[in-house]
Amino acid sequence: MRTVVADHWLAEVEAARADGYRFFDWLGCVDQIGRSDTLRIVLALRRLNAAAAVELWATDLPRETARLPTIREVFAGAAWHEREAAELFGIEFVGGDQRRLLLSPGFVGTPLRKDQVLAARTGMNWPGAKEPGESDATGGPTRRRRLAPPGVPDPSVWGDRDRAEPAADPAALANALAAGRARRRS
Repeated sequence: MRTVVADHWLAEVEAARADGYRFFDWLGCVDQIGRSDTLRIVLALRRLNAAAAVELWATDLPRETARLPTIREVFAGAAWHEREAAELFGIEFVGGDQRRLLLSPGFVGTPLRKDQVLAARTGMNWPGAKEPGESDATGGPTRRRRLAPPGVPDPSVWGDRDRAEPAADPAALANALAAGRARRRS
């Protein structure tokens, strides 16, 4: 992956096209929260005369001022991808199409940013346990016991344990992970 400074983004994409990367494949965004305070734009371009010649270009943008020049004049297919990234991550593509693509006109926010609190999550209770040991199920009809999928160890072996207890036996943990059948949660 080639990392490009945001100020040179358009010039680098134009140079890549001149270098033979004439097929626009994909443009997307990755929220880097937890690693850095940036949004990463990733671009995939191909050479059609070489079967496996796919190149990735990336640039990092600051979260608060995520602006990048549009490349839709270089690759027409980039317009849709830029509109999607703009709408879902809040990136401004200077010179790009500013119309809504996926979300309703009244929607406010950037739903694919990891720091975005989704209204559906805060507006209603979610069924079942949200986190280990957390549940809103009090009383009401009898519910069947939930199954743990294969590979999920028993909480008595691994998970939220009392720190005063000794650590789990590594052999017991490996045995719990190797189980091939669903088991009832305790």
